[in-house]
Amino acid sequence: MKPLFQIALCGSFAILLAGCVSSPRYTFSQPQTDESDVKQSGIEEGMASYYADEFNGRHTSNGEIYDMHKLTAAHRTLPFNTKVRVTNTQSGRAVVVRINDRGPFKDNRIIDVSLAAAQALELIGTGTAPVRLEVLEFGDTTSPGKR
Repeated sequence: MKPLFQIALCGSFAILLAGCVSSPRYTFSQPQTDESDVKQSGIEEGMASYYADEFNGRHTSNGEIYDMHKLTAAHRTLPFNTKVRVTNTQSGRAVVVRINDRGPFKDNRIIDVSLAAAQALELIGTGTAPVRLEVLEFGDTTSPGKR
């Protein structure tokens, strides 16, 4: 009886530990854009949104302090310091941003731009818009920090 109790105890402990495994903060209901597709073509299309006051002054994923008045953006996979032309396909307005953060973490969005970029793209009233991203210059993939 004692070995059976030890096996049950070890099994219970293993199940408890499995429940402690961290899970991702965010989930995506839409398939992610394949990073190799973007790197090969340099073009991606989808929805953009912006972030501003709530994150202003906080650290971005590459360690910089987020400044909503600079032309920066968050992208899930492009290397930091990549320069991207973002074009609002409804208005035709375009702006060049530098990737310095990760995101967006909402379904069917491909980029989060700063307030300054959102103003240039005329996103302020709607909050989101369909955009086309064109990579102008890939950033340094060996250094996660700012240049």
